[in-house]
Amino acid sequence: MLGRPNIVVMAEPLTIALITLGDPNKLTGGYLYHRRLVERAAHHNARLEFISVPERPFPLAILDARSVLREALRLKPQALVIDSIVAAYLGPVLSIRRPELPIIGMLHQPPGGIDYGPTRSAVQAWLDRLTYRRLGRLLVASESLADELKALGLPDEKLYVVPPGRDVAPYAVVPGEDLRRGRRVAFLCVANWIERKGIRSLLDAFARLPKDAATLHFAGDDNADPHYAARIRERIRKPDLTERVIVHGPLPIEEVAELYAEADAFVLPSLKEPYGTVYGEAMAYGLPVVGWRAGNLPYLADHEREGLIVEPGDTDGLDEALKRLAHDEPLRERLGEAARERALARPTWDESAALFFRLAREVVEQGS
Repeated sequence: MLGRPNIVVMAEPLTIALITLGDPNKLTGGYLYHRRLVERAAHHNARLEFISVPERPFPLAILDARSVLREALRLKPQALVIDSIVAAYLGPVLSIRRPELPIIGMLHQPPGGIDYGPTRSAVQAWLDRLTYRRLGRLLVASESLADELKALGLPDEKLYVVPPGRDVAPYAVVPGEDLRRGRRVAFLCVANWIERKGIRSLLDAFARLPKDAATLHFAGDDNADPHYAARIRERIRKPDLTERVIVHGPLPIEEVAELYAEADAFVLPSLKEPYGTVYGEAMAYGLPVVGWRAGNLPYLADHEREGLIVEPGDTDGLDEALKRLAHDEPLRERLGEAARERALARPTWDESAALFFRLAREVVEQGS
């Protein structure tokens, strides 16, 4: 279920406690999603406050659940929102004694998460479901995730899609540096360096391009997984990539917006993206997108229409997609214009926030 309500300031103020994991200022799609809701809460006569579960080795944070819930309730909220990243830790306590106020799930991943081994995933999936059974409504970040959750047996009537906004920054972008660096095109990848993002596959494919074809730019946390990052840096130092890859590291939102504005195409061969906010942001800037046919990308872009979508693991196909975009300017323009048109039909962050707070108020009014 997806709607586009207008922004309406309600007469009654609304306070919501959002329970998440660790530092809410992390540079991941889920944390950015929540911060953008916080920024817009006042427009809906609402207050959204973070309460954090301490980061501890799984599953020890279960021991903190009771105190975290007490802290959240001290805010006297009308509703609790539980981030899917902490759902597993709260399930046992909610099974024993559920607070007498509406509780909403905000899901950015399926039960069990997406970055863990089989043992932890299985245990976490069971604990996640334990929590979800006790929630009145489950807000999910994408249609693809909603479809996955339905296939796993979560009740359709509880699921409501609240997608991320497509806009990156609320102000005009000042033209920045020449990202091409004397080559034909500039490719951009915005991602934290973790294995499922497919950065090694991207580098291997990019290395096959002629040296004058393109410059590849990375933005994101390049130390999110230090072991994986060390392997990526070692690959970048190889002669076939020398001076062709620029690593910007974590950047503030306005500088990421500048990179989108100056790049020629966006590439992220991620194997698992419950939404993939960066694809939508890139498309809104008129960039054709390249990636694996996996996660939510096939819901956002069609092959040969808004981008070039390659079968997962097909490095030859990824290389061919990059070559086509590097050497065919009319193709880039056609795909980029279609990408912009499709992206601009999606909700802005203001519209997504309006939907989130409307659904939260409905839950409060229903008392479920």
